[in-house]
Amino acid sequence: MLKYWPVLLVVAALLPLASSSQFLVNLAMLTAFSALLGQGWNIACGFGGLTSFGHAVFFGIGAYAVAIMQTRFGINPWFGLPAAAVLGAAAGAVLGAAAFRAGLRGSYFALVTLAFAEVFRILANSLEITKGGLGILIPLHPALANFQFDDRREAYALVLAVLAVAMGVAAWLRRSRFGARLVAVRENEDAAAALGIPLVRTKTQALALSGAVTATAGVLYAQMFLYVDPSIAFGADRSVEMLLVAMIGGAGTVWGPVLGAIVLHLIQDTARLLIDTPGFAPMLYGAILLVIIAFMPNGIAGLRLPALRRNRVRDA
Repeated sequence: MLKYWPVLLVVAALLPLASSSQFLVNLAMLTAFSALLGQGWNIACGFGGLTSFGHAVFFGIGAYAVAIMQTRFGINPWFGLPAAAVLGAAAGAVLGAAAFRAGLRGSYFALVTLAFAEVFRILANSLEITKGGLGILIPLHPALANFQFDDRREAYALVLAVLAVAMGVAAWLRRSRFGARLVAVRENEDAAAALGIPLVRTKTQALALSGAVTATAGVLYAQMFLYVDPSIAFGADRSVEMLLVAMIGGAGTVWGPVLGAIVLHLIQDTARLLIDTPGFAPMLYGAILLVIIAFMPNGIAGLRLPALRRNRVRDA
């Protein structure tokens, strides 16, 4: 029965589309959204072995890009979606080229990503085009042509579709030559360089691809919730959420971020019912991260479950 778990997850994901419960649909949409964020982080950091503590910068770029294009320039968000993805990829390419050419890796690169996100947060708080700390409120005009939906099930279906595309990218990475190069870089950069793999270009391309996926998630967030501000877009909580989702499920796997999102939301919602204290979420994230590092360094995919282990990229 265990070998059919992907089919069971797909069926469970489709059930809210037939439900009239707004609570269930919203919960499913938030879980799928977290899985999409985790998959964005997973592409560069799970498959490529990079360490990013500031991945929210790409999310924020996507969210602000579509919000500014829509409210300031009247650009339809459907056109803003690919534009924001390109901007996210460009930001990843710029960050990667600068950091990797300087030879940064590991914790040094992680600190650079954290600083990169903080710079953008300060800019968003300061610039007039982003409306500073007030944030940008997107007008509500429900219509498919406006990328807004009366029925939350339609929004959920769109998030699922984008998540499926992101998982397709991850599956391609698991089987492609580029993915094999990423694995080689992740396992041993010096050995990969000795084999002739261009380290800077490979890691930069992975970060650009990850930036595009994460920026797309930012666009979806802006259109689903119709509001974005610096703390929402570039906050550390967002980056930690991406990291946790991928690590709980299993970094470097196709289904890991989905499993991680389900588990994280179960823990979050249960804890929120029991303890409604301001500032509790960061403490919870820290505790979960410590447990994962200590007892489940490979996430759920590292457990003794053959059906999950086959999804690890190193076994491809």
